[in-house]
Amino acid sequence: MAVLNVCFCSSLSPLPKLSLHQNPLSQSQPIIPSPPLANYSSQQCTQTRGNLFSLCESFSKASVLALVSASLVFASNPALAFKGGGPYGAEVTRGQDLTGKDFSGKTLIKQDFKTSILRQANFKGAKLLGASFFDADLTGADLSDADLRGADFSLANVTKVNLSNANLEGALATGNTSFKGSIITGADFTDVPLREDQREYLCKVADGTNPVTGNETRETLLCK
Repeated sequence: MAVLNVCFCSSLSPLPKLSLHQNPLSQSQPIIPSPPLANYSSQQCTQTRGNLFSLCESFSKASVLALVSASLVFASNPALAFKGGGPYGAEVTRGQDLTGKDFSGKTLIKQDFKTSILRQANFKGAKLLGASFFDADLTGADLSDADLRGADFSLANVTKVNLSNANLEGALATGNTSFKGSIITGADFTDVPLREDQREYLCKVADGTNPVTGNETRETLLCK
């Protein structure tokens, strides 16, 4: 902002050179000296203004070059423009095709997998607390033994997924989330808000006890 103010001021015309003046109405009036600014020569003012213009021009060129460089970097590598991922994963995992990718045993707390294609992906034994699978396609993925507490499966396709011994306590499964064809032996669905049709379907195939929480799958689903 300071540089911009300097540039603005330097574009103004130089102040007219002040001179000694006398009140024409009275010859007895004392002569009033001009302000010190009048002591500057025209050459000095011109030189100062030239220096200020050079400074502004250099600053403007540097700013333009920085903006152009940043634009070129983001254009050549869109992934840098939006990192996605999460605090424990540097990879971009949001809105990506990650079919068959191996995440087994990894710590991916609060990882962002929103809208990603995760067909046949391997999450066996992964720590996925608070991870988001919102509107993701998990068809055929392996989530067995995974820690999925608080994970978001809203609008996700969770069909034919292996959820054996997975802990889904407090996970979200709102909207048209589907678990059709999934293996849920030993899975813990405590406090998971399921649609009634999904709850009824899962209760037909539910069995086993979660090895971590000790809760029976049918009980966590509130099966009748």
